[in-house]
Amino acid sequence: QVQVVESGGGLVQPGGSLRLSCAASGFGLDYYAVGWFRQAPGKEREGVACISERDGSTYYSSSVKGRITISRDHAKNTVYLQINSLKPQDTGVYYCAARRSYCSDYVLAYNYWGQGTQVTVSS
Repeated sequence: QVQVVESGGGLVQPGGSLRLSCAASGFGLDYYAVGWFRQAPGKEREGVACISERDGSTYYSSSVKGRITISRDHAKNTVYLQINSLKPQDTGVYYCAARRSYCSDYVLAYNYWGQGTQVTVSS
């Protein structure tokens, strides 16, 4: 069964950190560009980071650049999203998605999606 599963979300205080995981089964993530998206209540889903298939190039949205790092663990077939200095506006459901090509900001460009993991930043 082909699927991706996110984990690692939770409730964290402003200024804290989280590491989200995106684990794949049924296919190798190494052959896919993997993007992380988030969706805040009442807002559209937006891309926050992506790691490319080919050379591992990384891309970040301007809203999170400097606070987020995306990385791969080839052995675990997993992509991580490290988020530091969390702000209340980072609250939302975080999704990972995979596509057989270069990174894209467009939701519809991705073939495989996880169910999402909730991140809540609040004191």
